[in-house]
Amino acid sequence: MSLWIRFLVEEGTVLLLSSELWCVWNVDRYRLRSKLDIENVAEEFSCWQRYGRNLSESSSVGWGGGVDRAGESTASGNKYGWQWYEDPRLDCLSYRSIFPSDATPPLVEADKKTDESNYLLWRLEHGVAEGSAEIPKGEAIPLEYNFVGLNAISFDKGCYVGQELIARTHHRGVIRKRLVPLRFIDSNGKEVNQKIAAGAEVVESGTGKKIGAISTALGSRGMGVMRVEEGFKASTELIVNGSEDVKVEVIRPTWWPVEWFQQDQSGVK
Repeated sequence: MSLWIRFLVEEGTVLLLSSELWCVWNVDRYRLRSKLDIENVAEEFSCWQRYGRNLSESSSVGWGGGVDRAGESTASGNKYGWQWYEDPRLDCLSYRSIFPSDATPPLVEADKKTDESNYLLWRLEHGVAEGSAEIPKGEAIPLEYNFVGLNAISFDKGCYVGQELIARTHHRGVIRKRLVPLRFIDSNGKEVNQKIAAGAEVVESGTGKKIGAISTALGSRGMGVMRVEEGFKASTELIVNGSEDVKVEVIRPTWWPVEWFQQDQSGVK
């Protein structure tokens, strides 16, 4: 997700937090005649993710029907009511919001603040892509990047670009390629930390048949768009093209709906 948007209804303002200028241009393009101001505040605010297991107190932050006012006031930051919001993509991503860059968000313990690379590893393990480096602008097919499972596609709202094709494929077609978590191992099954370049091809050992490509990698973890049938066959050995000593294990995320994999369920690793 390259863009984080915060609507200040009372002020008639939309705040955009993005390091990619095309995001701001694109939102402004679709403003049409709406009476609002659009401003990029990427230098003034930072996007935070509060993720992980067993997050203490996080359940007290209110939104939706059951609002805990005490918890909500604890999570608020200033007069604009900056607070944590439930990440709409996956439960395991927990909470997300924007806060002033010169302030520490509420409910962030000093000893729990971590490097962004750890958040990247968390995303890699769950197969969740973010930004144009991982979701190529103008090239990525939303269904292959699992946008349906991430609550990023609506099949009920009015017309939008690509709606007919996406809806038809979702309801009637077969998604032959998907973004999946990857693990890099040696011939003994031990994880390897060899640097793997984004864009490297994953091929079948022996035949050299291309199964997919790596979009992101860090240490022994990565993710990439792979052919589902071949990628999840237990009998198929995959390697990084050009690095035959690095084997690739394709992992099925636990959050995937069962129907995504019914065709090849017997081969799931």
